[in-house]
Amino acid sequence: MKRILNSLALAALATACGEPSNTSNSTSSSGATTQQGVSCDGDVCVLTGTLLDNLTLTADKQWLLRGGVFVGNDVSPVTLTIQPGTRIYGETSTNGMLVVTRGSRLQADGTASSPIIFTSSKTDGTRARGDWGGLIINGRAPINGCTAGSTCEGFGEGGTGYYGGTDAADNSGTLRYVRIEFAGRLISPENELNGLALQGVGTGTTLDFIQIHMGKDDCIEFFGGTVNAKHILCTGIADDNLDWTDGWNGKLQFFVAQQYEDAGDNGIEGDNNAEANATTPRSHPVLSNLTLIGQAASEQSDLGILLREGTAANIHNAIVLGFNEACLDVDHTETFTNALSGTTLTGELTIENSILSCATNFKVDSGEPMDLETFYNLNGGNALADPGLASPFDLLAPNFRPMAGGAAMTMTVNVPNDPFFSPVTFRGGVDPNDDWTAGWTTSARN
Repeated sequence: MKRILNSLALAALATACGEPSNTSNSTSSSGATTQQGVSCDGDVCVLTGTLLDNLTLTADKQWLLRGGVFVGNDVSPVTLTIQPGTRIYGETSTNGMLVVTRGSRLQADGTASSPIIFTSSKTDGTRARGDWGGLIINGRAPINGCTAGSTCEGFGEGGTGYYGGTDAADNSGTLRYVRIEFAGRLISPENELNGLALQGVGTGTTLDFIQIHMGKDDCIEFFGGTVNAKHILCTGIADDNLDWTDGWNGKLQFFVAQQYEDAGDNGIEGDNNAEANATTPRSHPVLSNLTLIGQAASEQSDLGILLREGTAANIHNAIVLGFNEACLDVDHTETFTNALSGTTLTGELTIENSILSCATNFKVDSGEPMDLETFYNLNGGNALADPGLASPFDLLAPNFRPMAGGAAMTMTVNVPNDPFFSPVTFRGGVDPNDDWTAGWTTSARN
């Protein structure tokens, strides 16, 4: 049985290992093996500072992130490989987090039977949202917000480094069958760490079968970039679930978000650029097969889909249900311009073959140039109906599959004409005959 980190084990480890050595390899007085950024004692290893050599995290050891751990730097890129079944713990007292710098790669390729788990250093039963900082990946793909003709760079929130560039196909590695639990920190209202932050990440990166669970801030946020993703599950998130800004132009299919009653915000919060809404490259993701589940009785549950600050988007086969404030809201003049020219759809902002099912489906704000229900009806195949999911509000054993005869199964679908997207016969994020969320995910509250 693997040793599970607890307060006594961590205290013993700190005493045995102390601060990591600056030499490539050495042996401490306790007999613990150390190298730059890595200090091991038995089957427990501490990672600190910047990793400047390729490293493999093996499943036979427990790995602790102490403070900000950076994989390489802009001058010396390296690869961090994580074996299936490995557990990585973020230390709460030092705000442990893992940052993959531009040019470096994270190869975290788990399996359904042996997922890779990033979690809290606290013991089971005492874990909570915000126990550690989360996972941040920086790439060299384009972002917006810079002077015309210049190469855009951003600096990540929480001191997570520079990101952005000109390589849309940039490769930051692979995340597959990965769980990220109890992460995210609100440092200040404009300085936040999410469960998974993708900052200028390119299409060469693979994101597939990822759960972010019980996060303090956003579940997954795209800061520009072009990266695509499939099979993403967000559960118990205290802020937004799917968040994008600064020119994200990726694709996403099979996304599920389930809010809990005690905390939450929006299912989607999609932005272009807060300072200049028309900035290019404009945020313009293409999304298909989403299930966004709110909590109708909770004031913490706000909007199912919020599109604002000039974003474009093409949304297909979405299900939005149970949000307290409204299912759909669109804000800011530039965003409306993306949706309609007079009474004609522009094609830049669309929602097609989707289902809304909230007590209030459309948020009405005075003075807005577009009636949301009219916009929704102009798009093809949309409905206001019960989608007919099995048990979407069950927080202990959820079942997001659509049931036979329900609206999600009987209404037409329209998958984007792009080889990235898998053909489907259903609306929402889960196939009725193949529940990709089963077996490797968790619903544990602490």
